[in-house]
Amino acid sequence: MNIRIIKKIDENEVIKLIAKFRVVLAKFKNRNKEENLEAAKEELEYYKRKKYPIYLAEIDSKIVGYLVCKVEDDIVWAESLYVLPEYRNRGIGTMLYSKAEELAKRLGQETVYNWVHPNNHKIIKFLAKRGYDVLNLIEIRGKIKGEKITKKIKIGKHSFKY
Repeated sequence: MNIRIIKKIDENEVIKLIAKFRVVLAKFKNRNKEENLEAAKEELEYYKRKKYPIYLAEIDSKIVGYLVCKVEDDIVWAESLYVLPEYRNRGIGTMLYSKAEELAKRLGQETVYNWVHPNNHKIIKFLAKRGYDVLNLIEIRGKIKGEKITKKIKIGKHSFKY
């Protein structure tokens, strides 16, 4: 396995992975979404314009996962981490995420920040194994048209729908 920075020649394969990742994220919000290659292409273009580091996991010349790091004021955010389902539980996500941690250290930081949906139990478990268990911020928004909200959670004195 090889972990490396994206190259121009990789972009079509990465666009496909981004589209798959967005379908998975929509499911956490109880939404069905089709793979949208055009939206994924726009997302990749945004990352490139912002000069976000993009790391790829490659096995036998096949791109099987990616990590995008958002860097703002020397703070590193793991913006997107995705590994194809058939390649999970092989240490690929760990190797990709290690790149974000290395980047944070190079920038003089002690941690990587993560936005995580409360229903994304796999990434929460993954991060907890790496020592990421400090709740930092709560993102609050209004209901989106057609959204089905089925649960509530309580954090401290506050109750939230999700």
